[in-house]
Amino acid sequence: MNDKMIDRTPAPEVAGAVIPWFTPANRPTEDRLQETAGLVEALGCELAFLRPEHVRKVNSSVLLSGGILDRLAEDLKVHECTIAVIDGDLTPVQQRNLERRLEVKVIDRTGLILEIFGLRARTKEGRLQVELARLLYERSRLVRTWTHLERQRGGGGFLSGPGESQLEADRRMLDEKILRLRRDLEDVKRTRAVQRAGRKRSGKPVIALVGYTNAGKSTLFNRISGADVFARDMPFATLDPTIRRFDLPTLGEAALIDTVGFITDLPTHLIDSFQATLEEAMQADLLVHVRDRSSPADLDQAHDVMLVLERLQKETGLPLPPMIEAWNKSDALPPERAEALSYAAHGDREHSAVLVSALTGEGIEELLSEIEGALLRGASELMLDLAPADGRARAWLHRNGDVISEEPTESGHVELLVRLTHDRLGQFFAEFPHMKAD
Repeated sequence: MNDKMIDRTPAPEVAGAVIPWFTPANRPTEDRLQETAGLVEALGCELAFLRPEHVRKVNSSVLLSGGILDRLAEDLKVHECTIAVIDGDLTPVQQRNLERRLEVKVIDRTGLILEIFGLRARTKEGRLQVELARLLYERSRLVRTWTHLERQRGGGGFLSGPGESQLEADRRMLDEKILRLRRDLEDVKRTRAVQRAGRKRSGKPVIALVGYTNAGKSTLFNRISGADVFARDMPFATLDPTIRRFDLPTLGEAALIDTVGFITDLPTHLIDSFQATLEEAMQADLLVHVRDRSSPADLDQAHDVMLVLERLQKETGLPLPPMIEAWNKSDALPPERAEALSYAAHGDREHSAVLVSALTGEGIEELLSEIEGALLRGASELMLDLAPADGRARAWLHRNGDVISEEPTESGHVELLVRLTHDRLGQFFAEFPHMKAD
């Protein structure tokens, strides 16, 4: 008997990818090529080849023109690929026709991201959101996608009218599943609302990290909170939102939320499905926009993040919270570039910014101070006269506010100058209604 262990691990799928472009304005950059390669890697596939293709004349049935399609078919065969990735939008008919012509599974950009999300979802909530997004995507592709969707007959005889089409039956089945998932996610939404209300009652400020996928949000989250969230240099390394406590220099305990990363052309289905999760960011006290300043596409990525936030603002009806920026990956910058950005971060800008490295910890203390300063902007300063019996109120103010000065008086009282955010100001007078501000 052969004692050698047999490796039964299935070989990874082999994928060939093309990025179609139509005008000079949307010609893929090197950064977009790397992003697509990262998406394929995140799916667990081996990338055989990746190239941009200039489609001068769109073929409505397959999107790609004849010469491009022939070259793609040949390369897929030579490299023994099992998947063809078209990093663009395909109609259901185009996807079906491409699969027939290329004889491999074909997925477009939305399908690729959905597949990755399906792999990354770990919690029940994450799986519900991914399943809803997948069903919404499938429902939009029912029209003329499969050949078995011809109309069924409604009985025997010439006069028997046509019965329900398979297409209609499939659509009804998907609609029922979508309705069930939406109900389940409404329960999630209610649970999150209760949790948010609890955090608000506790007086702890909530800070949410937002940013483009792979900007280093999870690494920064781990650095600040001391958590051990999975973080890797790949798109959508983490999917499920995570909340951890951390300490601010003077305000004390706060809550930090790591949200799902955004991406160029984030599928509509994903924004709709993940709305319950993304609302966490919209209801935070402060957003920290994490940007990868080492990326050549940094400005475009920042623009894409703002587009998603603006869309969430419109759909939820919630105001956009105050925002500061964490300019991440300073360790990957040349020294002169890092120095220039550090100087720019301290200049007058629309949003305050701090240059940091989540990997090395550089700039983290300054970022925490900036977070605290942003939370305290617009806060009220109060001069309070505290009697010896007001020890509990004094302790509360030290724990929840920024005590600027504290001077004893001849009467044995203490004059305390304190800065409180508006939320905590209301909490203070609700808990200590007998206190009077001078």
